[in-house]
Amino acid sequence: MVERVVALGESDMDELMRLERLCFAYHWTREQFAMGLERGVYRVLGMRQGGRLAGYIAFSLVEDEMEILNLAVHPEHRRCGIGAALLARALEVCAKKGVAKSFLDVKASNVAAIDLYLKFGYEQIGVRKRYYPDTGDDALLFRHEIRRDYDQKNQ
Repeated sequence: MVERVVALGESDMDELMRLERLCFAYHWTREQFAMGLERGVYRVLGMRQGGRLAGYIAFSLVEDEMEILNLAVHPEHRRCGIGAALLARALEVCAKKGVAKSFLDVKASNVAAIDLYLKFGYEQIGVRKRYYPDTGDDALLFRHEIRRDYDQKNQ
């Protein structure tokens, strides 16, 4: 059973780090997560399945912009709607705070993630050549107009 999207914090750090290492070869450290959460630099939302962390999204908010830093779903739970639920909730949180736009970068080879972002209305705006140090993949840069979509849905 998938539970609702909840804010993650220090008490979730062990699970968060296990999922981070499982999903990313080039991953954040515990210290990076802890420092960002303590200082309020970014927010982390997660979903559990069977009591275990099945996915999370980390994002920063600066003025009227949101940047998605990481979106990870446990391999056993991919293609089940967890990534979409996390992204939808993060965008909802941002829209309610008056955030106008969202940015992210994604590996050019990550077709599943690109498909998800396109489904949510993200548009590619650029490329960073050989950006990812673990694979040398290009980073595709995406932008999304949160306010426009939120206003249209709530008219």
